[in-house]
Amino acid sequence: MNIAIIFAGGSGVRMGAGVPKQFLEINGKPILIHTLQLFQEHEEIDKIYLAMSRDFIRYTQQLVLDYRIDKVAAVVPGGATAQDSIYNALEKAEQENPGDSIVLIHDGVRPFVEYGVISSNIESVREYGSAITSTSCYETILVSRDGQQVDELPLRKESYAAQAPQSFYLKDILEAHRSIRTVNPGYENMVDACTIYRELGRQPHIVLGNRGNIKVTTPEDVYIFRALLQYKENEQAFGFGLTDRLAAKMNRYRE
Repeated sequence: MNIAIIFAGGSGVRMGAGVPKQFLEINGKPILIHTLQLFQEHEEIDKIYLAMSRDFIRYTQQLVLDYRIDKVAAVVPGGATAQDSIYNALEKAEQENPGDSIVLIHDGVRPFVEYGVISSNIESVREYGSAITSTSCYETILVSRDGQQVDELPLRKESYAAQAPQSFYLKDILEAHRSIRTVNPGYENMVDACTIYRELGRQPHIVLGNRGNIKVTTPEDVYIFRALLQYKENEQAFGFGLTDRLAAKMNRYRE
């Protein structure tokens, strides 16, 4: 069983919009739906569990119906933090699925992860027990503890930016969450599943992601996402470089 855990409880404060960013419509569709459709259309994904702010659960359930995202098994209430929300969705998945199910934890406002990256996450969990989608850094990374002086300057060739999905066996990531919650119930400085895993002394495995897998957080990100959508539309319209997802779908119908 391969399960997508999508958390989408953000308020959109940095976006400055009147609605939460996951519901902003781009090309006539909410960003959240763009994201959900990536997993809906992936043949290896069996179920989707969605964590959402309690105030927007009914609205989200209606969107799921309207756009026929029938892999969604449940929409659960989010928590005080992103990690609380993920934990709630993981607990719901645990109630309905075996512990050796693979879970892909993904942000609802990362609507451009490529088909092949999802497949690579599943393969990596099967081989290594984990997958952290990452891209190599093209810019120099600085570490500063006070925001004024440079304390460390890691080598660029050794620097990566962690993205999503971040994937594990269901029983393993739940065990990691529960261990952290006993000593750090507020998930202080626990920014993602990779951080939680590393905090427990475990070594997650890197999977290379696609550079367009942006997190839509600011108004500038909306323009980038629109440009990426236009690029993909041109790919399909003019036939240069069929997307992995479309090529895989077409191949299933070849004799």
